[in-house]
Order: sequence, then structure tokens, then C-alpha cells
Amino acid sequence: MTLTYEPYEPSFVASVRAGGPDANGQPAERAISDGAGKPCRSCLRNVPEGAGMLILSARPFPAPQPYAEQGPIFLCAVSCAPWAGPGVPPILRTSPDYLVKGYGRDDRIVYGTGRITPKDEVESYARDLLGQGPIAYVDVRSARNNCFLTRIRTSDE
Repeated sequence: MTLTYEPYEPSFVASVRAGGPDANGQPAERAISDGAGKPCRSCLRNVPEGAGMLILSARPFPAPQPYAEQGPIFLCAVSCAPWAGPGVPPILRTSPDYLVKGYGRDDRIVYGTGRITPKDEVESYARDLLGQGPIAYVDVRSARNNCFLTRIRTSDE
């Protein structure tokens, strides 16, 4: 099973960078990165120190519903290449652990799948979850702040 780590939806990212609204209907805030702990959800790398960044609200689900979590994310302020690399992206290598949860095709959490997972076990736990029939994708979030980081799917679908 090959895992794919997805950057945030490119059309949303482009719209926000152009001044469009975030998930709260507001323009993104602009700031300068200190280089630590500011993971861009497009390139899936930390926004470099001294670089411009956007702070905004995002909801990585197609429509509002009780399980469609919404929260803050960071983006590089200027265009960056969306993550398309093999393996685990850099933003999943910086914390000791992450919150990993499985979701069904109805975009709802599959109960019992949420777990704080050590960084070296994220990939294997995602594989385990994605091998279960009701799991369509796995979301990875910050274990400290609950911020959405990336979505994992199998590229074998």
C-alpha cells in the first residue's frame, strides 16, 4: 500500500493568497515566520525564518457538518510548490507525536481511530487504519494544538 500525503486544496490556497476569504470569511493575517513550528499546509515544510506567511482559518472538508473540524493553519505567503514528494513530509518530522484519526467516505470520524501517535509510528498507524474497510482517509493534526496538518490516502484507490 502506497501512502499519499496531501497538501491543502490548491484552489483554496491560491484564493487565500490572492486575498480571498478563509473558512471564517475573512482575509488571512500576514506575519513573518520565526522559522520554528510554522508548517505550511501547501509545501508541507516549515515556512522559512524571515519569510512572509499567512495565518488563516481552514476547514479541510467539503461542507460544514458536526465532524468538519475547522481551525488555524499557516501558509507560505508567496507561491510554493505543493507537496508531491514520496515518503513522510517534513512537517511530520518535527514533533514527538501527532493526533491521527480515520474518517469514512461520509467525512465523519470513525470512532475509536483517534490516537496520539509517536512520529515514528504515524505511517504504520495510517496504513493500519487505511486497511480497514470504513476508513477513506486519515487526517494528521498537531497533538498540542489540534491544528490540521495533512491528509493521508492510499494512492492505490
